[in-house]
Amino acid sequence: MEFVEPIRDRETINLVKRILKKHGTRDYLLFLMGINSELRISDILKLKVKDVLNKKYIEIKEQKTGKLKRFPITNSFKSELDEYLISKNPEDWLFSSQRGGKAITIIQAYRIINNACFQAVIEYRIGTHTLRKTFGYHFYQKNKDVALLQSILNHSAPSVTLRYIGMNQDIIDSSLNAFSL
Repeated sequence: MEFVEPIRDRETINLVKRILKKHGTRDYLLFLMGINSELRISDILKLKVKDVLNKKYIEIKEQKTGKLKRFPITNSFKSELDEYLISKNPEDWLFSSQRGGKAITIIQAYRIINNACFQAVIEYRIGTHTLRKTFGYHFYQKNKDVALLQSILNHSAPSVTLRYIGMNQDIIDSSLNAFSL
């Protein structure tokens, strides 16, 4: 598995959003859900419309850990999600393939994210896991609570969480750039 980076710059996030919105609501909402939740892409792609329709929380059993996960659907995301769901059947996949009857694959999700990031001229390593790392990075920047983020991401130690979201390298780079003898 190749190491991918979070998208650290909000302007870049907004550019990717605009690119995806032009491509289609499904892809845009996939990105929004990914950067606004701690879910892995494998869990996002398993969601059906009924899992989010008229709900305040999404409850899942994580594929990787087998743990139950519950998280709120934020108001800003909910309004866009509700508009997307208007023409959907409760049994439909939330992020359905254009070929019908199936959810998009992780490979297709990667192509969607990678293509939008390429168009946004992001030159560092990007993947579907970039979405979860972007959530973690910005959550940490806003709250500065590594213990809470560690719990949200189900990590074993704060050092794992900081390394995961790229903060260790940012801190090292900043410290070394400010150092001189």
